[in-house]
Amino acid sequence: MNRVELLSPAGNLEKLKIAIDYGADAVYGGVSHFSLRIRSGKEFDLQSFKAGIDYAHERGKKVYVTINGFPFNSQLSLLQKHITQMAALQPDAFIVATPGVLALAHRIAPHIALHLSTQANVMNLLDAEIYYNMGARRIIVAREISLKDLNLIKKHLPDLELEVFVHGSMCFAYSGRCLISTLQSGRVPNRGSCANDCRFPYELYAANADTGTLFRLEEDPGVGTYIMNSKDLNLASHIGEILDSGCVDSLKIEGRTKTAYYAAVTAKTYRCAIDDYYRGVSHVSQYQAELESLQNRGYTDAYLIHRPFEKHDTQSLDFTITLGTHQVTGMVCEDGEHFLCKYKTLPYEKMEIVAPASAVIEEVDNAIGTITFEEGMYTIVFKQLKAKNGKVWEEVHSGNTNPIVLPLKLPQYTFFRIPSTEAMCTAPKQ
Repeated sequence: MNRVELLSPAGNLEKLKIAIDYGADAVYGGVSHFSLRIRSGKEFDLQSFKAGIDYAHERGKKVYVTINGFPFNSQLSLLQKHITQMAALQPDAFIVATPGVLALAHRIAPHIALHLSTQANVMNLLDAEIYYNMGARRIIVAREISLKDLNLIKKHLPDLELEVFVHGSMCFAYSGRCLISTLQSGRVPNRGSCANDCRFPYELYAANADTGTLFRLEEDPGVGTYIMNSKDLNLASHIGEILDSGCVDSLKIEGRTKTAYYAAVTAKTYRCAIDDYYRGVSHVSQYQAELESLQNRGYTDAYLIHRPFEKHDTQSLDFTITLGTHQVTGMVCEDGEHFLCKYKTLPYEKMEIVAPASAVIEEVDNAIGTITFEEGMYTIVFKQLKAKNGKVWEEVHSGNTNPIVLPLKLPQYTFFRIPSTEAMCTAPKQ
């Protein structure tokens, strides 16, 4: 039995490593303006992207290169050069969005697998067959497709891999084909520079062209209304249904401009959900509790399981984003011996440890602090905030870039977190 792939976003080298360490089977990312991940792609150059590919391959994981922008005629020679450069790095696949780029990539690098981007809006077996015959080995289907239609495509084309989004931001427009950002700020969504204008609050007006009268329609005083703001996709509760269908080869997490903590928690949660499925168990409440720790716009299961006309909860009309249930306070450095503060850290403040599922953590009690296992989780408490340079701090805030000594070596990119409400200090009374 072929196990489903878990595919995570890689906005930079650090997030690529985090996603892999926390359970992703493959990651996707890009370099240059030909990637729709251009805003995060700026954090990759050829050298760091090659380092990411090497890191993944050393661990038996895959890297897919996003070349899914929509090029102009003036860019075609540059595009050919870019495809050649990317092919030399030996990634596992190219993600492309147009027939022309698909044909070009196949001609320049016939040894690199081709995945068709969701931007191509494949919704039916006729379109899927056309792209398959052109060389696409996998199709990342439109977000609007149903599981029933996926089954029909798989039956018609059993050798074609199908990839679906299971988590992340949802676009107000049909499969990302939006021009709002272009009109308002000149930033073209279909070339990777969306300004997320749909997330902004808007004020509504009623105009009379004959008299020049303009009336403001106030829906929420001082706020306006979020008329285009989609909730975030979350299918963690439906992994069983999706995998039972037998037609899905890859589960994809959206992650453009997301945090390192987001990369970790989404990879770890969906890895757990997938592994639980193959073990014949499910812990939906645990998956959702973890995902609620992330900032989100409210969650929806969108259209894969239900049809659009059956859904009335996909829009978030009264806010743009909410804080998650937890606040990230620190992240362990690559050496595993220090951490960097991401919020604030106080002596004798108890913080939960979030580490890769495979991590082995030991309990300890020494002059620097304690690590204990209680109520199903590991926690850490610092008795002393001692920097790598030897300086001892009374408290540390996110602006402090001094690595702080850990009481015990921990896996790289382990996170510390507290409930979003202000943490209670557990210092002993003097």
